[in-house]
Order: sequence, then structure tokens, then C-alpha cells
Amino acid sequence: MAHDLRPGEQPIDSWTLFYLPPGGEKYNGKLTVTNQRLLYDAKLEASLIGVLTNHVVAGQLVIEKAAIEAVEVQRKLFSKKAILTLSDGSRHIFDYGAMNIDKCVAAIEAR
Repeated sequence: MAHDLRPGEQPIDSWTLFYLPPGGEKYNGKLTVTNQRLLYDAKLEASLIGVLTNHVVAGQLVIEKAAIEAVEVQRKLFSKKAILTLSDGSRHIFDYGAMNIDKCVAAIEAR
């Protein structure tokens, strides 16, 4: 399921990574970052229950870059995360596992 781009909206890059929404779930999917938005297509629930039941999801998330108040990077040995704080106070986490998340963060911060 693909997102439609707006007039003047240009994709920067995309990554397959985990998304941890404010509610505590965990999803595996593809994040596409454009010059205006973050577009996430969830493919699989990656929580333990989701993995055990092979729970497939087809959810989409859209985050407007204008709503991003702060981007924090957290680096641990097997977990590189971009933690976004939105204007409504919610925190959204994108986890790239052991891979370097710097290019993803640079795309998120690019306007």
C-alpha cells in the first residue's frame, strides 16, 4: 500500500525498520521520508505476540515534518533509534537495529 505524494513533495529516501508508537506496540515496515512528511507502511506486528501468531498488519502512518518538535538519537550496541517528539507531546520511535541511523535522521531533519 503506497502513499500518494502531494504536488511539490519529493521523496528523500526509505528504510525498512521498526516503529514503536506511543501506545507501546512494535511494527516492522518501511519508512519513506520526503521533504514534507514521514510515511510509514507497517507490514508486520513485531511484538512477541505478533511474531508468535505471525500477525500481519497493513497500517499506514503519516507524520508531518512541521509537527516534529525534536529529534533525539539513541545509540546502543544493537539498537540505533530516532525518537521524535511531536507538537502534541507524543513520542514516536523508529529503531534501525544495529544499523547506522544517521542518514535516516538527516532525512527526517531536512526540510
